Amino acid sequence: MSTNGKVAVVTGAGSGIGRAAALALLREGYAVVLAGRREEALKETASAGPAGARSLVVPTDVADPHAVKHLFSKTVATFGRLDVLFNNAGIGSPPVPLEDFSYEKWKQIVDINLTGAFLCLQAAYRVMKEQSPRGGRIINNGSISAHVPRLNSAPYTATKHAITGLTKSAALDGRKYDIAVGQIDIGNAETPMTAKMKDGVLQADGSLAVEPTMDLESVARGVVYMASLPLDANVLFMTVMATKMPYVGRG
Repeated sequence: MSTNGKVAVVTGAGSGIGRAAALALLREGYAVVLAGRREEALKETASAGPAGARSLVVPTDVADPHAVKHLFSKTVATFGRLDVLFNNAGIGSPPVPLEDFSYEKWKQIVDINLTGAFLCLQAAYRVMKEQSPRGGRIINNGSISAHVPRLNSAPYTATKHAITGLTKSAALDGRKYDIAVGQIDIGNAETPMTAKMKDGVLQADGSLAVEPTMDLESVARGVVYMASLPLDANVLFMTVMATKMPYVGRG
């Protein structure tokens, strides 16, 4: 297949949004490094790519600084540079009342969703500022929860609000290195994580309601669009959501 000469790293590439985005980037001719904790799932993503696509599987725990360092070193050693990071890896939060949430689970969510995103962003920065041609693009996966919470979701919501601050700060700091940083906030994409929505989701008033979802390809196309822009243009924030999900209009 044709290639565009660009290299992308996708974290959380073994399933859901990460897999869909990785496959979309492969179809667009990117060489894609597939990172995540489950090697077999990453291999399944690689095998689902188009014939002739260039992919590399690197099992990675994004909360481990040494694993993240290895991921980006392996990327450069294999492909010579890095043009795009889709900073996607993350986990959800069990619907536990705030006062009952364990410290251990809080720390796990923060370590993966926030610290892991920071470590990957930092490692990508170090590569992008030194390579030639200089620069690149980082796309953080935020969430509708970066704007408004669900009931009993304080740990997850806190990390996603923090991702927004990380995006803004990194976008500012990246200017001098030609590094563009943006964020895609996704609402109700159809993934294993949102499967329960078909059975009803707890609403702000305590009721249960079935919520609409959207096809993952709509998200993947958004990631590809953001990735494809020249470095003198940036989508700082993009919201892609199921049209009829409760978000605007207070419900």
